[in-house]
Amino acid sequence: MPIQTVELRNISKRFPGVLANDRVNLDVRAGEILALLGENGAGKSTLMKILYGMYHPTEGEIAVNGQVVQFKSPADALAQGIGMIHQHFQLVPGFTVAENVALGLKSSRGPLTDLNVVSQRVRELGAQYGLHVDPNALVWQLAVGQQQRVEILKALYRDASLLILDEPTAVLTPQEVQEFFGILRRLRAAGNALIFISHKLYEVKAISDRVVVLRDGRVVGGVATQATNQKELARMMVGREVITQWEKPAAQARETALQIDKLQALNDKQLPAVKEVSLQVRAGEILGIAGVSGNGQRELAEAVVGMRLIRGGSVRVNGKDVTHHSPAQMIQAGVAFIPEERMVMGIVREFSVAENAILITHTEPPLSRRALFDFRAVNTHVARLVREYDVRTPSLETPVKNLSGGNIQKLILARELSRSPRVLIAAQPTRGVDIGATEYIHKRLIEQRSAGTAVLLISEDLEEVRALSDRIAVMYEGEIVGIVPPTTSVEELGLMMAGAKKDS
Repeated sequence: MPIQTVELRNISKRFPGVLANDRVNLDVRAGEILALLGENGAGKSTLMKILYGMYHPTEGEIAVNGQVVQFKSPADALAQGIGMIHQHFQLVPGFTVAENVALGLKSSRGPLTDLNVVSQRVRELGAQYGLHVDPNALVWQLAVGQQQRVEILKALYRDASLLILDEPTAVLTPQEVQEFFGILRRLRAAGNALIFISHKLYEVKAISDRVVVLRDGRVVGGVATQATNQKELARMMVGREVITQWEKPAAQARETALQIDKLQALNDKQLPAVKEVSLQVRAGEILGIAGVSGNGQRELAEAVVGMRLIRGGSVRVNGKDVTHHSPAQMIQAGVAFIPEERMVMGIVREFSVAENAILITHTEPPLSRRALFDFRAVNTHVARLVREYDVRTPSLETPVKNLSGGNIQKLILARELSRSPRVLIAAQPTRGVDIGATEYIHKRLIEQRSAGTAVLLISEDLEEVRALSDRIAVMYEGEIVGIVPPTTSVEELGLMMAGAKKDS
């Protein structure tokens, strides 16, 4: 029976020392898109994992079409018509679309697969909802947007009529987002219920019918989307006014601080990832690099800071050739780096807040003297950074892995920016952090620009790139396809991100 209503009644979930959800009441109905908003740690993911059978509530109950149900696993949730589309796709790259859809299902032919039957049903669902994809195509050959369609087809094939969508637009171009929203509208029109989780408030406004906001594990508000705006939603999430648009004076023409000429680098599979990229970043300027994930941005950043072998071309900082410098030499040259993978490259998970804060400067006075730490100086220095950068931590000795993503990112900012760098490479600086931490990080990047730092900002968030950058370079398949002003429309940027060259 298709889902008409799903209710979460007084749901609480306790982990050791943490109350993740506190008496949450939530309902979603057939034929509507419900947006679920909240900062990191607000309890969104925990709540959705309870609804999908991945967690069991400590208290409360779930009702489907008025009947109380209990889910012991995601299979139980699917049996009731609830499917979840994860941000990171759950697909087997070497399998075809049909094989991925059929995976885990019983076949009417016993040990043999019913791929012809599956393929036919995939085509029918594709035609019904605009989810067109070749059932015989190998998943690894599909574009990201098409792989996402396969995930939705998997759920629909299993008769899911409530879909939970976790950050579904994170890896899509603007054009793909619009196509995806068309699919969601078709699903809604067909009577499906959808729960849409996103940090992007403009997307929430564009696609949802209702919005429910969580803060500190509790529902703090629910409103019809048409009756609110982005500023009000941000205030509900954070509990105060949030700045999303930044006023900044025009960049003054200054000397080139970072010059990249015909740079070449390989990816981890030893294939060309950066193909003769040339860029100049002036002191007191933010140059944004826009592009869909996987088009060479990560390799570019790592090559510039000395963490990836340069196969051709050159890098100069303040006129000095630093092409084959090590990361330590790049630090000495005045380059700071906020890495894309903060938990892998930005911190040492098991180290304390204090230890991570001095990873780069621990050998320098006054923190150390004659190879021995001055612990009083270290504590004074780290306490100042924690205070100035609003890093919320129980103590300086707390293992950094216990902090939220936003606080870890602020700690990395504090460590890197406290050195007054001449050049800052910021790769995905707000990925996975909530709107409050995003606001803070944006403020600090603007301050660095005002202080005369040359900032190379690499981000897949077009709104972020447009809001902060003085110029935008668009990267596609390892090449710069054009450099445009930040007033360039999202539509035009999206075309460039898909490979359209910009006439110079």
